[in-house]
Amino acid sequence: MKMLINNQEFNSKKSKELIPLECENCHNIFYKLKCSVKMGIKKTSGHVCRFCSLECFGKYKTLTQTTLVKCVQCGNEHRKPNNVIKKSKNNFCNHSCSTQYQNSHKTTGYRRSKLEKWLEEQLTKLYPTLEIHFNKTDIINSELDIYIPSLKLAFELNGIFHYEPIYGNAKLHKTQNNDQRKFQACIERGIALCIIDTSKQIYFKESTSKQFLNIITQIIDNA
Repeated sequence: MKMLINNQEFNSKKSKELIPLECENCHNIFYKLKCSVKMGIKKTSGHVCRFCSLECFGKYKTLTQTTLVKCVQCGNEHRKPNNVIKKSKNNFCNHSCSTQYQNSHKTTGYRRSKLEKWLEEQLTKLYPTLEIHFNKTDIINSELDIYIPSLKLAFELNGIFHYEPIYGNAKLHKTQNNDQRKFQACIERGIALCIIDTSKQIYFKESTSKQFLNIITQIIDNA
């Protein structure tokens, strides 16, 4: 014989199966079926996961598994996963800040051409009392081939890679964008940036390098 249960009795019986829980994120009270709670306890070895919604679960997870850190390049605060923090001593809010910081703090790994090295030797001999920086990156957070602080004067030696897609159009576009950023950064700091096109010199020779040295010395002497 089947037992008939009216809607009021069914709702009353169902309400007795509900357990009040406090959301671990927003702390509001919500209700959950007793059977669901028991199943959750069984699956999580005794821990009841109390969240009223997936949104609260996501916010709680973000707060507990991340830490508020400050970008060492721009100073902006952002949240970073704890497991990522352990892998690096420095924190960056984006890839751009990371690249700028690495470029301005690296002490090795510069790829200097024979022309650059030769010009450094010659300029050091010609101007022994003049402070000249070569391949410094801490002036504008990007490398300058030659920089003279007292004159607020800088030089960039742009070879063929700055004008032709030797390694593809994407690489050329990136190089030219970087050149434009350097130029803008120098303007903002009151630095006169002189760009010297060295693309016609395929191989280094002192005889063909003297023209670039003459350009630099003339500008320095007239500054």
